[in-house]
This record gives sequence, structure tokens and C-alpha cells, in this order.
Amino acid sequence: MTTALAAPPLRIGKAPVAALGLLAVSTGALESVVTPTLPLLQRELEMSPSEGALLSVVLLITGALVTPVAGKLGDRCGGKRVLIRLMAVVCAGGLVSALAPNLPVLLTGQILQGAMVGALPLSFVLVRDHLPAGESKVAIGVVSGLFVGGGMAGTLSAGPVAEGLSRHWMFALPTIAVIGATVLVHRLMPQDPPRRSDGTGIDWPGLVLLSGTLVTLMLTLATAPGTASQPLVLGGLVVVLAALVTAWTAVERRAVSPMVDLRMLARPAVWRSCVLTFVVCVGTSVAVYLVPQLFAVSADAYGFGAGATEIGFFLLPGAVAASLAGPVSGIGARRFGARPVIVTGTVLMATALAALAAVHTEIWHLVVGKAVIALANGLCVTAMVTAAATSVDRSDTGIATGLILVTRVLGYAVGAQVGGAILTAGTPHGSHVPAESAFVTGFVMAAAVTALSLPIARNLNKGIKE
Repeated sequence: MTTALAAPPLRIGKAPVAALGLLAVSTGALESVVTPTLPLLQRELEMSPSEGALLSVVLLITGALVTPVAGKLGDRCGGKRVLIRLMAVVCAGGLVSALAPNLPVLLTGQILQGAMVGALPLSFVLVRDHLPAGESKVAIGVVSGLFVGGGMAGTLSAGPVAEGLSRHWMFALPTIAVIGATVLVHRLMPQDPPRRSDGTGIDWPGLVLLSGTLVTLMLTLATAPGTASQPLVLGGLVVVLAALVTAWTAVERRAVSPMVDLRMLARPAVWRSCVLTFVVCVGTSVAVYLVPQLFAVSADAYGFGAGATEIGFFLLPGAVAASLAGPVSGIGARRFGARPVIVTGTVLMATALAALAAVHTEIWHLVVGKAVIALANGLCVTAMVTAAATSVDRSDTGIATGLILVTRVLGYAVGAQVGGAILTAGTPHGSHVPAESAFVTGFVMAAAVTALSLPIARNLNKGIKE
């Protein structure tokens, strides 16, 4: 038994890595189909803007909850075993989304699909286990690039498939590809033994309470536009939210191995990075939600009457900018330090959001603005992860970056829901078209919040080892 566990893992050839690459492409495509087709889905399923905002972020929320659990289970049971089971959940979610007749079923499918966020890091672990250090770095880079490429392919193809076939097929086709890639990984990737665990268990109470907190937060934000008609419901949700946050904080402070170690927030560099991550992701998420909605507004009003196919093409430059932002931010942080990169990204984002509020009468205004925002987000988030990681001991790197992950998800979720709430509140009774002022309000609010974070960004280097 001891000899078997100590034996080096089997070396793998190109075929298993290619299978992981195919899995990355197909999951990236499946993950990205909602954003360009969200206006179409809202029309076909008769969703309000707030409900559309919830649909746009629920996958990311699930992913943030699943990822730390997947890592722990991978240590205990072996990476391949957990990866295959997570992908089975993703495939089930894709099929549920493809067959969904209404919003609740589609939300269920998206929740299940969120397991893909936890599956991707496990594929990196498998590559590191079965390849030498030099080859594994190349393979991880290839798999990461293919995931981004799959996301771009999904952004471009979702509209034509939804308009040419149906919304059901835009989920079904990438799901079929995910099923095929999962079968290939199962057949080609050798089994890896469980890695040595740290002896601590999974923080199930913290996971359940955080899940409840995020769901209640989304419901509260979605209900906010109808406060006048249902104040008791909104008040009840606020009370439940406060109780869940209090309980989750108490559990995390006492847990032996907390899902999120809140004690790390006592370090100035970490809490500043978390605040900035939240603010930057709120600004990004508002734009990610509002820009496709503005593209879809009828040309007879003040929009462009773009269909899902056209929206996908218009969003592509932003996807390219986001894929380039990570490497650029890493190089900039290494050469100049994290603070200048974060300040630059924050200024770029605030400027782009303010510009969209003032000028949005041409398609290129939105395309360029969205691309600049995507670039700024990538610059900031990558640099803030670096800043948080280098401000703590090496043994605490995972805890610090985990906090960034949670605040990133919160920022995206809150931004999308706030954008949806603003459009819902700004839609005249009996109309399906929000007032143009609602879009202006959303962009101005996001720009103001982003700009107000600049003093924190300028002081970020205090306590950080540049």
C-alpha cells in the first residue's frame, strides 16, 4: 500500500492532454452562450430585466461555491475521479438548460452547469501530476487558452444557432461536445491516486450558509424595484439576509478549516484588494449586463435592434481584450508593481463607463467601451490577486486568493442585479422598453463607484511586498 501510494504517477502522452483541451473548448463554449443571447432569452421566456440579470450570474455563483469543495475532494479521492463526476453534473445541467420550458428550469440547469468552474482547476492538477514541470506549464497554458477560445466560439455561435435553430440547440450542441470530451478524458487519462490531505474536512456549514446568503442577496436585489407593491417581502428578505450573514460570519470565525478565512481581512493589503475587486467587478458586471440590452433595444427607439448573432459579433472585441488583459497585467505587475497597474485599470474603467453614459448613439461607442472595460477588469483583477498573494506568507496564499474569488463573484452578482433592477425600475408601465435614462443611470452609478475607489487603489502598496 505504501509503495503504491509513493510510486510516481504514470506519464501521459499528447492524447490525454488533447482530450483535456477539447473539454476546455467545449466547456468554454457552453459557459459563454447566455451573455450574447440574454435579450433573446428574456423575450422568449418573458423575463424581467432583474430576472435576466439573475440568469447571467447564477453559473458563476455556483462555480465559486463548488471550486474549494472540488479541490478538497480531489485531494481525498483523486483528481480524475472528481473531475469526471463534476463533468457529469455539468452535462446534466446542459441538458436541463437545453430542454428548459421556463425560467425556473433554466436557472436549475445553469446552477448545475456552474460545476464546470471547479472542474477546470482539477484538469490543471492532472496535467501537473502526469507531466514534468516544463511540459506541464506548456500544457496548462494550452488548456487555459483553449478555454478562452471556446468562450469566444460560444459567444460567436450562440446567436446564429439560437436564431437559426432554437435556444434549445444553443445549449444542446456544446453539451454534446462536453459529453464527448468527458468520455475521452475518462478513457485516455490514467487514474491518479489520492494526494495527501491536510487532515481537515470540508466546511459544509459555511458552504450552506454562504449559498443561502448569495441566493437571498440576489432575491433581495431582484425584488427591490417592486418595493412599493411588496414592502413586506423586501423587508423579510433583508432580515433573512442579515441573519444569514451573521450566522455565516460566526461559523467561519470558529471553523477549523473555514471555506473563507475572514481573519485574513484584518490585513490591510488583503481587505483593500477585496474592496477593489468588488468595486471593479460591480462596474464590469453593470456594463456586461447593460451593453447587450442596449444593443437589443429597437432602432425605432434609441437602440440598434441587434439580434443575438449581431450581439455576439459586437461582444467579441471585449472577449479578445479580456483574454489579453491577464498576461499584460502580469507583465506590468512584475515590472512596475501591482499598484500602478490597478490604478491604471481603475481609471480606464471609470472613464469608459462615464463615456458610455455620455455617448452611446453609435454601435462602435458600445463596442469600444465594452472592450476597454473588459481590458481594465482583467488588468485590475489579475494585479489584485498578485497583490493579495504577495502580501501574505506562502502558506496563506490559497486563503488570500480565495477571498479575492469570493469578492469577485459578489461583485459580478451585485453589479448584474443592480443593472437589472435599474432597467426594471426604468421601464414604463405596459412597455417592454426601458427608458434611455435608465441606461445612463446605470453607467453613471458604476462610473462613480469605480472612481470613488481610487484612493484605496493609490494606497494599496502599503503592506505589499512589491
